[in-house]
Amino acid sequence: MSKSPANDVEPITTIWLMDGRSVSDQHLLPYLTWLGPGEIERYQRFIRPQRQRQFLLGRILLRSLLGQTLNVSPPDIPLSERPGSAPLLHGAEAKPHFSLSHSGDWVACALSEQTPVGLDVEVLNPQRDLLALSEQALDEDETALIRGLQGEARVKMFYACWSRKEALYKLTSADVSASGQHCVNLSHPDISIVLCSASALVSVPALKSFNWPAG
Repeated sequence: MSKSPANDVEPITTIWLMDGRSVSDQHLLPYLTWLGPGEIERYQRFIRPQRQRQFLLGRILLRSLLGQTLNVSPPDIPLSERPGSAPLLHGAEAKPHFSLSHSGDWVACALSEQTPVGLDVEVLNPQRDLLALSEQALDEDETALIRGLQGEARVKMFYACWSRKEALYKLTSADVSASGQHCVNLSHPDISIVLCSASALVSVPALKSFNWPAG
């Protein structure tokens, strides 16, 4: 496989998963001190406790991974909020690319030092009317494909299509041109995982569990 033309390094990406059910509120809330002023303001705007929890878990995950990559204490990482997009990392000479996603109890972060990425995870929910959702959110070809499937196959296909759209949106929101998009589905028993990248990856992204405590 050819190397990335941007820096002659083959793009490698890791996806970190956190199951929020493994973290109690008692252990989670003290990490609010890791957040910057913009993050605190956004956290406080969320009305639903679950959404506050998802946001805080995501930022703990991101700051922990960036801290390891940049050799910086997680609370000292300079992040600023951007409406409708991932937070902006300031100051680092070699800024890693990252993308956050959450669904239900799951939080995930993709990290790459070579190529922009967009990540989406979705809890697989067979109880929803997936055909009706397909007709609302997917294109005609995708809807026709889902209509021809039943049971588990329909569930997996719907969420794969939906996750791909979400991951592509996150990637293109980073001003990546439409000509540079490469997407891959990763297998997981409970969630749909799709990663899209600006450069083709040298291998399937590594999928790793993030173990609490952070740091």
